[in-house]
Amino acid sequence: MRIAILVVGIVVTAFGVLWALQGFGVVGGSPMSNTTTWSIIGPIVALVGIAIAGYGGRARKK
Repeated sequence: MRIAILVVGIVVTAFGVLWALQGFGVVGGSPMSNTTTWSIIGPIVALVGIAIAGYGGRARKK
């Protein structure tokens, strides 16, 4: 279960970073590119993913 939580956290972080880069206009070719909404939502989602991954990495083995 610990590995699954860690993987979910990493995937959520990756999506958050991708959304942030699209929102900032670094990654183009999407309706999300250069949109303020995604430049705000992306970093928030990335931070949530880091928190989930941190929890998964620190969870005790049973």
